[in-house]
Amino acid sequence: MAKEMIMEIKDFYFKYASASEPSLKGINLPVFKNKITAMIGPSGCGKSTLLRSLNRIHDLYPGHEYKGEVNLLNQESGEFENILKLKKENELIALRQKVGMIFQKPTPFPMSIFDNVAYGLKLAGIKNKSEIEEKVIKALKGSAIWKEVKDRLNHSAMGLSGGQQQRLCIARAVALKPEILLFDEPTSALDPISTGAIEELISELKKDVTVVIVTHNMQQASRLSDYTAFMYIGELIEYDKTSKIFLEPKEKLTEDYITGRFG
Repeated sequence: MAKEMIMEIKDFYFKYASASEPSLKGINLPVFKNKITAMIGPSGCGKSTLLRSLNRIHDLYPGHEYKGEVNLLNQESGEFENILKLKKENELIALRQKVGMIFQKPTPFPMSIFDNVAYGLKLAGIKNKSEIEEKVIKALKGSAIWKEVKDRLNHSAMGLSGGQQQRLCIARAVALKPEILLFDEPTSALDPISTGAIEELISELKKDVTVVIVTHNMQQASRLSDYTAFMYIGELIEYDKTSKIFLEPKEKLTEDYITGRFG
């Protein structure tokens, strides 16, 4: 059975409002369903810029320019649709429900643990209290945090540890049943034990959701991902199965980066 593509980035350029030159130049990249794709490369190479383009989160600050295509599979029609053509606010909100994002620093809302997860469900128009409760519990269990918080759902999320807060943020995203989850260095602010828990969770998540992760951690990329994209100064240098990228890279630049001889 052929691998199913859920998103395809074609000849994609991105320029920040304040910049004179594009930050991303001619990116072509497939994203396969229920697989983990890692983006690696030195700081400032465009990894996070590309990741944030995949759900148009840059649009929260106007004036940026997109060119090319970021095509997302419409699960109902089976056709690909270019998300760069979306104009209306409600279309962008719907996109971000399908393509969720987890940031580097945990971003819990200053409200209860329960309300953190319920917030997006209510925003999506779910009003039935028992349905909300059922979905919140399922998301917390699916994000491997339920046992730790089940007796304090009405307590503030701000009292959780960093690792717990990050898993809560994942639960908040998972509750909306996204098709793709974008992770922007999700463990860089966490201790090794919390990092291990998040990595294990991400590996579990790919049964139900496609994952794209930006990481500076080479071991994390090689452990977690099925595919790896190496970026440098706004360009995609090499993309392949993770085992190929780490063991048999085609480009010298990729090999130098992975082996630590970079620069």
